[in-house]
Amino acid sequence: MTSDILDTAKIRKLLFLGPKGSYSDFAKDKFIDAFRLNCVSTNLKSISGIIKALKDENSEDMAAVIPIENSIEGIVRETLDNLSSLKKEEFKIIAETTMNVHHALIGYADKKSEIKIVRSHPQALAQCKKHLCANFSDSLIEEATLSTSAAIRSLTPDDKTVAAIGSEECAKMYNVPVIETNINDETNNQTRFIFLAKFSTRPTGKDKTSITFSTENKAGALSKILTILDKYDINMSYIDSRPSKKELGEYVFYIDFEGHISDSKVEKAFKEILPIVKMFYVIGSYKSVD
Repeated sequence: MTSDILDTAKIRKLLFLGPKGSYSDFAKDKFIDAFRLNCVSTNLKSISGIIKALKDENSEDMAAVIPIENSIEGIVRETLDNLSSLKKEEFKIIAETTMNVHHALIGYADKKSEIKIVRSHPQALAQCKKHLCANFSDSLIEEATLSTSAAIRSLTPDDKTVAAIGSEECAKMYNVPVIETNINDETNNQTRFIFLAKFSTRPTGKDKTSITFSTENKAGALSKILTILDKYDINMSYIDSRPSKKELGEYVFYIDFEGHISDSKVEKAFKEILPIVKMFYVIGSYKSVD
C-alpha cells in the first residue's frame, strides 16, 4: 500500500476523532500499520475541530482520520460539509478503510434489570434502538455523549444503574465489564473512514475518486455533469448534495466514482466538466487499505 502513496514518511502528526477507544481510534491504527507511520496521534472532540486544525497548521507533516459513512445511518454530514472547505489547503483523501461495528452493552450492573440509564453516541443509541426497547422498560433513560468511548469512560463501579454502548475493545481498554455482546439491531453495521493528507496517489486499478462541485442554479445543470460521466463510461457509486450556505437554492454536489484522476477517460471527462461548473475540486483518488 505504501508504494501507492507519495511521501507518507513525512507525516509526523495524525489527528483522529477521539477519545481513545473510539472506532476512529481503531481505524487510525489500521492506517498507521498500512503506511508504517512513525507519528504522534492526537484526538480531538469533533470533525469540524479536526478540519480547523488542518487548515490552521496547513502542513505536509499532518494527516487526519475521520468517519464519512455508516451502513445504517448513512453519510456523516459534518464530514461532507467540511471536505470542500479544504480546497485551498489541498488536503485530499488518500485512502479509506471500513470498520465492522459490533456494539456491546457495557457496565458494572450484575443484571440488566439494575440498569436505568444507557449512555452512548447518538448514532450508537439509534443503531441499538430495537434491542433497548425489547430488553428495557419505557422508563429507560438514553443519554447522548460525544463518543462511545466517552460513555464507557464515564462509568463508575459504585453506580450500577448506568451502562454504556460501545465496543468490547474499548471496554477492555478501560477495564469495564461487558454485560452483553452484539446488541446491534442490524448485523451488517460498518463505518467507512477516510485518511486526509497533502499527498498524491498513484493509480492502482482499484481506485475510487471523490469530487465536489457547484453549478449555476438553473435547470439541467447537474444533468449535464452526469451525462458527461456516462459518456465516458465512468461508474458513479455515490451522489449527494448539501446547501452551499452562500445563497438560498444553491447546492454543492459530491460524487464518488470508480477510477483514478490520472485515467485517460477521467481526464477527458474533467476537461468537459470544468467549463460548466462554478466550483470544482478533486477531494482525492484513493483505494481501501482493507
